[in-house]
Amino acid sequence: MAAHLHLHACSLPAGIVARSGKSLSPAFVSDKNPRFLARPTSAPALRATASPLVVAAVSTAVSGAPPASASPPKTLPFRVGHGFDLHRLEPGYPLIIGGIDIPHDRGCEAHSDGDVLLHCVVDAILGALGLPDIGQIFPDSDPKWKGAPSSVFIKEAVRLMHEAGYEIGNLDATLILQRPKVSPHKESIRKNLCELLGADPTVVNLKAKTHEKVDSLGENRSIAAHTVVLLMRK
Repeated sequence: MAAHLHLHACSLPAGIVARSGKSLSPAFVSDKNPRFLARPTSAPALRATASPLVVAAVSTAVSGAPPASASPPKTLPFRVGHGFDLHRLEPGYPLIIGGIDIPHDRGCEAHSDGDVLLHCVVDAILGALGLPDIGQIFPDSDPKWKGAPSSVFIKEAVRLMHEAGYEIGNLDATLILQRPKVSPHKESIRKNLCELLGADPTVVNLKAKTHEKVDSLGENRSIAAHTVVLLMRK
């Protein structure tokens, strides 16, 4: 196999057996493990299928309406997602963080408005729902999203979240940039983020860190953000 494939023994095709001829115990196995081999002549072909909600999300972004056959993801009491984003900082661009225009001598070079925080939050929500990332649902190859405000993306992520039957449990975000200082703007950013999410301010946290003058982040050549989100079943 071209890729290093990990499968659960309980879900392996019948053609995959131990070299000893004994049945495999329910444990994780790998195609790199010499203790088992595949018999292509008798094993059924493995098929990769897309989650109905994945199809719905991509279809919604493209056509504006999900397919009629779309169904919600597996019902879980909660879901956890992580998001990350990074953009170059260049002169001549606005620096928009969390929907707030921050005065600075440079801003994010991006296809949309380059809001690193909102992009990161969108990816965290999509990840928790088991959906494709923001770049797949809102591709930068589509001129429709050129210069688009990132509030469009986050509103769509929130819509998908509610459609799946979840709401924000809590969200923790970290901005990483050397300059400018975020502290004077932090509450404005957090307030706007809460409004976009429709979340109570007590469940949304925002932190900001420098990068101790290390690499592009520490040299004021880029900005990054991490977000962890907990979604709770309604």
